[in-house]
Amino acid sequence: MYARSTTIHGKPENIDAGMRFIESEAWPTMDEIEGCLGLSCLVDRESGQAIATSAWSTQDAMRSSDDRLRPIRERGREIFGGSMQVDEWEIGVMHRAEHGEFCRVTWAQGSDMDRMLEVFKYETMPGVEELDGFCSASLLMNRDTGMVCVTTTWSTREEMQSSRQSADQLRKDAADNTGMEILEVREFELAYAHLHVPELV
Repeated sequence: MYARSTTIHGKPENIDAGMRFIESEAWPTMDEIEGCLGLSCLVDRESGQAIATSAWSTQDAMRSSDDRLRPIRERGREIFGGSMQVDEWEIGVMHRAEHGEFCRVTWAQGSDMDRMLEVFKYETMPGVEELDGFCSASLLMNRDTGMVCVTTTWSTREEMQSSRQSADQLRKDAADNTGMEILEVREFELAYAHLHVPELV
């Protein structure tokens, strides 16, 4: 399974309008496209950053949708009011215990995708699951660029924040065990979640 993420560095005052656009226009359009497995959107209301991620059953389905969705993405960029970056991913892990409301996203880069996937599945994720408030975890990877995007979701903002120290240590251990470089860690509100990606661990 595959995913396309659209990151928009928008304006904080435009977040609500952008979310209305996703719910009323973007998702209804995507829901009609064969192979689409759903859409989620993370927002940071302080910075204005939003990350909309669509999931797809195959790489062909994802890429064949691009022409139809390009105007939708551009319209979203205009409404959110900022620059846009589009990335494509392979879904390596998708595990849900329950629905979460807040997310921590980690971007990292390395040369051994299989090793990073193994460490996340068998070392990092079991540790994260033990933390209070944990709801779900996913790992997206791009084998061409060596980029990895890990997202964990949490029941409340307070539980996400209280997990920071433990998550930092798990992240450091994973980096030490795989040689990957941690590029950025950010926290978001899960503003929209309409995903049908099956369990993949």
